[in-house]
Amino acid sequence: MYTKLVSSVLFPIHELIKRHSSVSLRRELEASQWFNQDKLAAMQLAKLNQFMVNIAQHVPYYRALFQELDFVPGQFKSVVELANLPLLDKAKIRQAGSLLQADNAGPLTLFNTGGSSGQPLQFMVGKQRKSHDVAAKWRATRWWDVDIGDKELVVWGSPIELGAQDHLKQWRDRVFRSRLLPAFAMSDQHIKGYINEIIDYAPTMLFGYPSSLALIARYAKRHQIDLSTLGIKVAFVTSERLFENQKALISEVFNCPVANGYGGRDAGFIAHQCPHGGMHISAEDIIVEIVDKLGNPLPAGEIGEVVVTHLATAEFPFVRYRTGDLACLGTDLCPCGRHLPLLESIEGRTTDFVLAADGTTMHALSLIYVLRELANVAEFKIIQESQFHTRLLLVMQSDIDNASIDFIRRNFHQRLGDIQLDIEFVSQIPREKSGKFKYVESKVGATWDYA
Repeated sequence: MYTKLVSSVLFPIHELIKRHSSVSLRRELEASQWFNQDKLAAMQLAKLNQFMVNIAQHVPYYRALFQELDFVPGQFKSVVELANLPLLDKAKIRQAGSLLQADNAGPLTLFNTGGSSGQPLQFMVGKQRKSHDVAAKWRATRWWDVDIGDKELVVWGSPIELGAQDHLKQWRDRVFRSRLLPAFAMSDQHIKGYINEIIDYAPTMLFGYPSSLALIARYAKRHQIDLSTLGIKVAFVTSERLFENQKALISEVFNCPVANGYGGRDAGFIAHQCPHGGMHISAEDIIVEIVDKLGNPLPAGEIGEVVVTHLATAEFPFVRYRTGDLACLGTDLCPCGRHLPLLESIEGRTTDFVLAADGTTMHALSLIYVLRELANVAEFKIIQESQFHTRLLLVMQSDIDNASIDFIRRNFHQRLGDIQLDIEFVSQIPREKSGKFKYVESKVGATWDYA
């Protein structure tokens, strides 16, 4: 009864006061998710053409760019024609500055990314973009039979969330039954306190970084603390790559499914997993392209960089924006019956690469999978100090034997060649300022090299 009161009355009033249209948008999204592919594509194309006309009229940066390209907006026959426009990246956004802001924009909020890629970014977000992101996330939440107003426990570390803990927000969170735990401090002492709070609060759903929820689950399992009977329906994870061992551990300890989400402050709410396992793209508002190293679009099934056009960003447009993430478009439809396109093989960032001694660039997953073979490794971080020197930080659940150390050294040398490998055993690995966990840090500039 209380959840229904919040979701159907209190939260809509909250959004109305903030001048958000998320309530009506969510209803539209819950209808359009069942559209067939042709109807969905037609709707997306119409929105894209209108979006292009809007930014040509009101955004100085795109008005000048379209004139330079002799591009006439509003005449796309297919979304694939987007590839005729140049890519947008963080450097271009920083250089353009206020030229990317529409002259008819309403109130805008300054946002920034955490800079986990080494390239922090500041940009503006309007109420339309906020409304669409809220609606898309709200729709995906309801796929799992939970809703706004159900008890939610959030393990998060964004400065925006944690910096806004004023009386009004605290009151709002109490009304909406959302409780926040900071993901910055994840020592055993903090985790023990978090577990006590989880038991006391008995949330219906969890939300957080996969690394943070996995740490809590690992501590509970190690200390034989039973969290399986709390009635948690689902654990939503996002903002980091979800590894299979993390997913299995979180699911086992909390006795609930794990729903992966993919997106970012800059690119928006891109995709979310449904109970049938499909990572559905929020295609009503977001067009996803996968491009190769030269920036050319790739067909479904081939891994490349994720490029996003967000159709609700006319006040500060993101057009063919390079996210720096690697993934591929799905080739099949999800058995759930939704015709929203699928995103697959989300492999992490293009900066998650290391450089071997012979100059070969390789994805750090080749090293991560080595460490995942060792069950007693609680956490790790790979720091490539130079092409010939790598440090490995390890937090162990139990003592490691010589055979395991030899296994790590042998496999790292097989992949990186003749390098100096320092293995350091630590009690805790600091998190990023955002609260995220960065598994790989390369100081030699190893990256997936785009032209």
